[in-house]
Amino acid sequence: MEGLPSAGQETDQTGFLIPVGVSARHVHLTQEDVETLFGPGYQLTKKKELMGGQFASNETVTIVGLKLRAIENVRILGPVRRKSQVEISATDAIRLGVKAPLRESGDIAGSAPIALVGPAGALFLKEGCIVAARHIHMSPADARSAGVKDGDYVRVRADNERGTIFDHVKVRVDDSFTLEMHIDTDEANGAGLRQGDCVRMLKGGGR
Repeated sequence: MEGLPSAGQETDQTGFLIPVGVSARHVHLTQEDVETLFGPGYQLTKKKELMGGQFASNETVTIVGLKLRAIENVRILGPVRRKSQVEISATDAIRLGVKAPLRESGDIAGSAPIALVGPAGALFLKEGCIVAARHIHMSPADARSAGVKDGDYVRVRADNERGTIFDHVKVRVDDSFTLEMHIDTDEANGAGLRQGDCVRMLKGGGR
């Protein structure tokens, strides 16, 4: 967005500027499930470092809905987790024929079932497929500057021709986080936003 100040700054207009990160569909796996899909003893390999100690791996899988509709080449994020999870957009859910609920990452109890297929095997998750809720990552210093704390909900405005307002945006604060608002591809397309664009955090937006 041309003419906007740097992210993390207050401006003469109300709001704290935050860069956008557009999150595409991806998968988190347990080590056991990695080995089911890729073979005994297999370890994920790093393609790109991400914030919070995570990384995009070189490995991808095919995800399959209950109606046998599939999406190929879905990236796995590492490191391995205690529970496997698939994060998709609402459009992906329609394409797959699954009823994926809107959830925070990690909140998968009672979520949609999904199958995954890798080069060495396949597995079926009875739950674990969600549409990830939008959120903002901040360091403690950024949170102090913005006047928010971990767990707060805020409103965010896109200052472009669409002028989209995002409500119920949760703030997550950690020393390992870089300032960024994460939205999925549906939200980015609907709001006319791209990776690296800046949005403006407003007061309010709590639940």
